[in-house]
Amino acid sequence: MSDMADPRAVSVSVLKGGVGKSTIAINLTRELAERGHEALLVDLDPNGHATMGLGLTEAYKRDVHLGNVVLDDRTATLEDVIVETEFGFDVLPSSESLERVERELSNVMRGSSRVRKFVIDPLLGEQYDYIVTDSPANRGRLSDNALVGTLNMIIPLIPGNESLGGLQRTIERQIKPLREYEALEILAIVPNMLEDRIDQQTGDRILLEELNAREGLQQYVPNFATFSTEEFEAIDAGELKPLPKPGIRDRKAFTKGIGENKPLRDFDPENDQLKHFAELAKIVEQGGIHR
Repeated sequence: MSDMADPRAVSVSVLKGGVGKSTIAINLTRELAERGHEALLVDLDPNGHATMGLGLTEAYKRDVHLGNVVLDDRTATLEDVIVETEFGFDVLPSSESLERVERELSNVMRGSSRVRKFVIDPLLGEQYDYIVTDSPANRGRLSDNALVGTLNMIIPLIPGNESLGGLQRTIERQIKPLREYEALEILAIVPNMLEDRIDQQTGDRILLEELNAREGLQQYVPNFATFSTEEFEAIDAGELKPLPKPGIRDRKAFTKGIGENKPLRDFDPENDQLKHFAELAKIVEQGGIHR
């Protein structure tokens, strides 16, 4: 454990697939490690994108896995399933058996709090400063476990109405019900995979305007994606040059890095998007956005 840490767990989660949850989870964990913290990535998605993206294919197929721990079947300990990486952080990999574990969690006592009891509570503040979970895109016991276990969430969104619809579903179907008995906090809503100009009515522009203008959402937008109405007006008038490129941009280095089983920092140490992950890491450290 680092001396400067205020231990915290966070889930990268939204009820929508294809928004880059795994990429953000990997690179956020990597950035926390870069800042001197003991960090753990927990992959709760049965698809195992984060696990595979780090080259942990053998771990994904092992007979002992995360499910054994959360089901408390006495066949595996945390030490048996946690994998050390060369990137300064550890991983609790997903497993091809997690779909079965999802079903079994419906039949156990306190099935939505098993990750908290058997993973987060034993490790956070003892072995790790920060724990980041990558969540499934569907509402179920595993996604609920991620949120109940961490009580903090980062929500990635991409341009398009479907992504905003995923945010609304997450609020209505998951956040509000869980908040009836848990103190669940949103740390940030992150515009992700942006690539278009914002001096035109592109999907990028619409997403940024929606998040920055809608009451109840704007306070969760990181500084790297915050825009005022006046700034948008200046962009439209051609008065803001060069054009800003807010949000996490859709750089090829993300895909190429995953292809080589490396986080962005290790694949392309000079990439211009690393500063955004540094800000996200700071948000996790602080427990929220500070303007």
